[in-house]
Amino acid sequence: MGVKDLFEKAVLDGRTLIAILIVAILWRAYISIDESIALWESLCSGIAIIIFGWVIFAYTCHMFKVQKGWPISNWIYEGIAISMVSINVYVLIYYVMRWFKLLHVEAYLPLDFIFRDVRYIALLVFYCAILWSLKYVNKMHEDYIAESKEKAFLHLLSPYLYPTAKRLREMNVRELISTVLTDERTLLVVVGIAFLWRTAISFDYNITKGESVSSGIAIFVLGWLLFALLVILSVRQRDWLDLAKVYRGIIVGVTAINIYILVYYAMRWYRLSKEVVEAFVPLDYIFRDVRFFAVVIFYCAAIVLSKFLKRAYDEYSLVSTEAKTSELVS
Repeated sequence: MGVKDLFEKAVLDGRTLIAILIVAILWRAYISIDESIALWESLCSGIAIIIFGWVIFAYTCHMFKVQKGWPISNWIYEGIAISMVSINVYVLIYYVMRWFKLLHVEAYLPLDFIFRDVRYIALLVFYCAILWSLKYVNKMHEDYIAESKEKAFLHLLSPYLYPTAKRLREMNVRELISTVLTDERTLLVVVGIAFLWRTAISFDYNITKGESVSSGIAIFVLGWLLFALLVILSVRQRDWLDLAKVYRGIIVGVTAINIYILVYYAMRWYRLSKEVVEAFVPLDYIFRDVRFFAVVIFYCAAIVLSKFLKRAYDEYSLVSTEAKTSELVS
């Protein structure tokens, strides 16, 4: 048994991921008892989660390279990898700044240790959920290849030749709005607007309550719209069991990130409502901008990923329908 097979058998198992979560919760509860996290405790936590995140990214990239025969599955792996990069880079930047004492206040200073625990558990839930879903992306690929074995060679080479997507003029208003909002170009505009917005409000190193509320509401709407989109698609496409499990894993991961963002802004707004004078620490503002960019990029990448999953369902439905028709004719 190779390293890859051992990894898939041991680490991708649901019981292993639950055990990882339980150990993480116990660990964070232990180091937070005295309401203070020492440097060595932060090092242990940070190194573990950084390695975990980049191992998942490496495995995703590996599967992207080795999977052959169905381009859609490669797109799905690519979408997951891009989502992982945004979160992984954020985690890496946070811990480097944390270890070198470059951060002063994260959300609300008296309760920052609780916020760190919430973030750590949320990130670990996200990583475990994505890792669990990767197992079923591989099974989706196998299902499609098995169904398409008897198809024409042209279909295996280029599934895009089959009319699986509607033209814009054939869509109703709801479908047209959904298509435009989830288009990659629209999402690039969203990322660009987020960059310009954060640059503008951080230029004077002073983010007011109104600016913070605007940022928070915007990212709430984006995150929970993504959640709603994934839930709707998972309900509509629940007849393909492996795809449904991929949706569930991604939904759990997105929910974890959404809860983390909700807790952060709730604590942040509470601090701003107290009108506490903050010390001037430029790197705190830069880190908040990095966090905002990372989460926006993650949400946008996940929206594109949902399109790939929907396309996978359309392709699989087409192949399986043709297979059943061929069996009836024969």
